[in-house]
Amino acid sequence: MKIIVNNKKAYHDYFILETYEAGIELRGTEIKSIRNGSSNLKDSFIRLKDHEAYIENMYIAPYEKGNIFNHDPRRLRKLLLHKKEIVKLEKKIKEDGLTVIPTKLYFNNSSKVKVEIALAKGKKLYDKREALKEKSMKRDIDRALKNAY
Repeated sequence: MKIIVNNKKAYHDYFILETYEAGIELRGTEIKSIRNGSSNLKDSFIRLKDHEAYIENMYIAPYEKGNIFNHDPRRLRKLLLHKKEIVKLEKKIKEDGLTVIPTKLYFNNSSKVKVEIALAKGKKLYDKREALKEKSMKRDIDRALKNAY
C-alpha cells in the first residue's frame, strides 16, 4: 500500500470511529495527476444520496499534458462501495449524528486508487486542546528519555 495523500486535518477535527475502503470513479487524466502526487483531501467530504456515495470538493490538479481531455479539479466523484456498507453508513449518520470523511488516498497492491473513508464524530474545542496537550507531553517525555541516555 502506497499512501498518496493523508488527511491530517480529519484526525485533528474528528474522533475516528470506523474506517472503510472505497474505490473511486476517475476519468482518464485524473489517474495520471494522482500518480504525479497532485491531489488534496483537505476540505473534502462524503455525501450520501439516493443510496450512493460521492466525494465532494476533493482536489485533483489538471494533468499538464492533458489538453482538452482534462477534468474539473473539484468535480463530484462517485465512490464505489457495497450497498450494505452504504445503508449501514446512512443508518449511523441518521441515528447517531455522525459524519463520513475521507482520511487517506492510496494505491493498493493491484495499483488501483482507493480512498479510506471514516465514520467520525466531531471534536469540541476542549477535546482538541486536550489532544494537543497530550501530544506535547508525549514529545517532552520522549525528548527527556532520549537525553537521559
